[in-house]
Amino acid sequence: MADKVAFAIGAHPDDIEFMMAGTLILLKRAGWECHYMTLANGSCGSQVYSASELRKIRRREAMNGAKIIGAVFHESLVDDLEIFYEQKLIRRVASVIRQVRPRIILTHSPQDYMEDHMNTCRVVVTAAFVRSAPNYRVIPPRKIINDDVTIYHSMPNGLRDQLRRRVIPGLFVNTTAVQEQKCAALAEHKSQREWLDSTQKMDLYLKTMEEFALDMGKMSGKFKYAEGFRRHLHYGFCGENDDPLKDALGEDCLINEAYEKALEEGF
Repeated sequence: MADKVAFAIGAHPDDIEFMMAGTLILLKRAGWECHYMTLANGSCGSQVYSASELRKIRRREAMNGAKIIGAVFHESLVDDLEIFYEQKLIRRVASVIRQVRPRIILTHSPQDYMEDHMNTCRVVVTAAFVRSAPNYRVIPPRKIINDDVTIYHSMPNGLRDQLRRRVIPGLFVNTTAVQEQKCAALAEHKSQREWLDSTQKMDLYLKTMEEFALDMGKMSGKFKYAEGFRRHLHYGFCGENDDPLKDALGEDCLINEAYEKALEEGF
């Protein structure tokens, strides 16, 4: 069994802060070792800076965000819009997963507004699946691990899929006590304020993140601020009833009973 290690893997610098950071902070407070990685380096997220300038800026911002969260920072692997479901990237991500040995992985929703997010989800799921496959070559080479890992998919941007349909989480995490720390981590991504406002109409990105968290809290019917997750199917990853996030956070986790009932009834 893996130790208490959690690994948040997002697409771009600031994605973890938007949808997963509160949960990561709570896990850190509960005694878990936390890790932070974005597959892309943010090279396209500006109408002002060159790509070379922006890689440095966003790396520094991501490192600062990870420090506020209390997570170990891992380097990005590709430029923006170069996250594809292809072997080289899967091999590189699988190598990092074997190194970190996470019990919990937090990553993007399979449905989201842009390909980088959805491709990150697919790459991470496959990379985690082959953690124990000795005939799958990873880059750089690392020994296989046989530990269980449970994957949790965060909410998509806007809390909707790419066809504007509402996405309902199966689990709510109460982030009320760490909302200020979460905001501080996101605020480190200063380069994104103008970019998100001008290109994605996210006026005041801190306010947008807060609105997402308030919406999740309202949906929970119990918490003021929350993050939502859906648990990946267990085959090839962990036991059928494994829910280490719920076990770790206890009363700060709320199972969405309506979601679970819908699963049992086959929607």
